[in-house]
Amino acid sequence: MTQLASFETPILPEGKDFIHLFRPHIPAGALQHIGSVLQSRWIGQGPMVEKFERMISEQFCQNLSGVAVGSGTDALHLAYLLAGVEEGDEVIVPLFTCTATSIPLLYIGAKPIFVDIDHETLNIDSSRIEERITSKTKAIAVVHYGGLPCDMNVIHDIATRHGLAVIEDAAHALGATFEEKPIGSLSDFTMFSFQAIKHVTTGDGGYLSIKNPDLLEKAKRLRWFGIDRSAKQRGIWENDISEIGYKYQMTDLSAALGIASLEEFQSTLSRRRTLFDLYCQLLEDTPNVRILGTDSFSDRKHAAWMFTIASPLRREIQKALFENGIESSQVHFRNDRYSIFGGRTESFPNMDALEEQYLVLPLHTELSTDQVERVANVVKLIAR
Repeated sequence: MTQLASFETPILPEGKDFIHLFRPHIPAGALQHIGSVLQSRWIGQGPMVEKFERMISEQFCQNLSGVAVGSGTDALHLAYLLAGVEEGDEVIVPLFTCTATSIPLLYIGAKPIFVDIDHETLNIDSSRIEERITSKTKAIAVVHYGGLPCDMNVIHDIATRHGLAVIEDAAHALGATFEEKPIGSLSDFTMFSFQAIKHVTTGDGGYLSIKNPDLLEKAKRLRWFGIDRSAKQRGIWENDISEIGYKYQMTDLSAALGIASLEEFQSTLSRRRTLFDLYCQLLEDTPNVRILGTDSFSDRKHAAWMFTIASPLRREIQKALFENGIESSQVHFRNDRYSIFGGRTESFPNMDALEEQYLVLPLHTELSTDQVERVANVVKLIAR
């Protein structure tokens, strides 16, 4: 095996003996689709973006309107703007998530209001949302951590009673369902991420599902500098810019890769769920190890993007994994660790208890069942 670097820098080099935490899933049809775009007149935003949008809407959003953009972060920024979030407003957000959930609020001058985690799933603790709502609250944003949906009935009930928009950060949850309805079809706005290591990748990219069809044209304008792009292409002046827009469009090159991924999405999702379930079987009842966010809920189906455990022996487990050529990581951190959000000013008991315990294990389509067993055996050896 290749000589390893220090455990203090736990990213492993390329090598067939190593088990990496993430690997991009490159679909079989990628070269064909990208090649066809390169031979066309469109490589920027063009007909492939429109086709990709239709496919996402049909497969995951029950035909709701939506726009493809350059990243999931772009999509969230548009969601906050379309929800009417303005400077000085507050938005309820989970404490534990990628910073991309809350950073777009800082663009606007709005304030993220953190809510503690559910200690079983790492999702937002819905029982603590209402106590954080004030007269300044404009929306509730939730994240389906690892691919397991939050309890959307509870969240929608709170939002309805307080007149708030609901924004789902479904960066992990493409293919997940709640009460047999696809994530992407339930709320005012839902964001999907197509970053390099997601179920579907466009290199980097995102999509915003929009329940109110009257907001679609505004979303398209905001995606392209505030310009009505179709009017501009007619070569006429009747195309004033009256709102600040952004350079958030997806390209046809990116969309071509995404289309190839969508064509084999069900096999991708099935493979990931098979590996996720195998981890659960192998690590069930392991001393000093708790699986976070299992697929045991009767009303929701996991998208199996990440597999996360909690253990008081986290550092020992992570070190042993590294020494056996296996990557692991925390991936995300509580957002009040970052000075841009003001640093730690409050206690969040559930996050406080898990902060030094959670660990993400490898999960991707190039992972074999033998490799899952290898990972699980190292974890069980240290945790016993």
